[in-house]
Order: sequence, then structure tokens, then C-alpha cells
Amino acid sequence: MIRFITEEYLRDLYRKEPFNTYKLQQGQRVTPGAAQYLSDKRIKMITDNSKVKESNKIKAVKQVETVKEEENSNSNVNLNLNLKKKLCCKLKFTEATFLVTSSEILREDIILAQNVISLGRKISNIRNVVEGKGTLEPIYCKECTGINSLNFTTELEDCFEITEFHMQLNKSSAILKIHVLRCALRELHFQIIDTYKNDDDDLKNRIINTINSIINSLSQLICSAVGGKQCQRKI
Repeated sequence: MIRFITEEYLRDLYRKEPFNTYKLQQGQRVTPGAAQYLSDKRIKMITDNSKVKESNKIKAVKQVETVKEEENSNSNVNLNLNLKKKLCCKLKFTEATFLVTSSEILREDIILAQNVISLGRKISNIRNVVEGKGTLEPIYCKECTGINSLNFTTELEDCFEITEFHMQLNKSSAILKIHVLRCALRELHFQIIDTYKNDDDDLKNRIINTINSIINSLSQLICSAVGGKQCQRKI
């Protein structure tokens, strides 16, 4: 085996058959002239050390990619946790709003206030489910002309628009306060969708159906406050 690779040796090889790479065997060395010749011809010289370096480079790239994947995974987990915490805070605020509303309505109508309190407990149940502490409780439908068991869990429009006219009614305060609760719950729809967009679709849909049921129940309470036992929904 040739120990020193000279420029003349490389020229002879190249004359016989041009090449783009030259593999240097273990223990071989190139003379300065040979090294310059390879450089001039833009011929890549491969050594065992080159292979080791290339292998190490590949390993390093893979390690960086693995770290990035782990960071992205952790980032997604943290994002989901933060979204759930945000949703829980919103639900807790909504629970408090239900309590304040029922307390204020209590002076006008005890039965109406009790119904609001009962629906507020369903919001507490949803928060427990989001926190992983319980299962969704059913909400029973009290059927009327416009709301029944078939559409109770769907997103329905308001039975009628709440306007300044309703400020003149005997139970105006209760009507307006329950309407505010209904509007707040509709805002929750979008937060629930954002929280579960990369998660459990089944749970997301069941929570939204429960929110719809509460909203529709509030609509029925508003109807009862406006027209007594007569359904006010426009068919």
C-alpha cells in the first residue's frame, strides 16, 4: 500500500479515469502538491475521520430535531393547559354571575330565582368536567311550543328580541338580568371550541350541547317572566 500520495500519482489516476472524490486509506498521507491538486480539481478527499465527522454531524442534527419536537410537544401541552385554565376561570365567573342574578331576582320571584340557581349548578358541573373531576349531568327539557326534546340541545335563536320595551314590564329587571346570562353563555361557545380544537371532539360537543340546553332553559324562563305560562317564542 502506498504510504504517501503524490501529485504525480493522482494525475496518472485522473488521466486514466476522472473522479470527483478520492478515498484516503488508513495510514496514508497526501503531499502538499497532491493536496493542492485535489483542491484545484475540486476533488473531495474522504478519510475515515470524515466519515466519523459526517456521522457525528447527522447525529447532532437528529438530536436537535428531537429536542425541537419535544419543545413543540411541551409547548402544545402548556397551551392546552392554559386554555383549560382560562375556560375554568370564565366558567367560575359565570357561576358567580348566576348567583348574583338569582339573589337579585329573589326579591321579585322566588320560583324564578330557584330555577336560575339550578341552572347555575349546571355551570359548576361543566367546570368540574373541564378540570377532570366529574361527568356531565343531564338537563331535563320542559317542552313548550318552540322548544322540545329534539332541539333542546341545539343552538337556537332567541325566542324574541329583548328591547327597551321589556324595561316597562313588571319583571323587567329579571328579564334583562337573565338575558345577560344568556349572552354570556353564548360567548362561552367560542372559548370551548378554542380549548378543545386539538383535543376530544366528543367531550367538546357534549359540553356545547349542555351549554345550549342551559341557554334554551334561560329563554324559557324569560318567556315565563314576560308572558306567564304562555310561550312567547315566534314559530
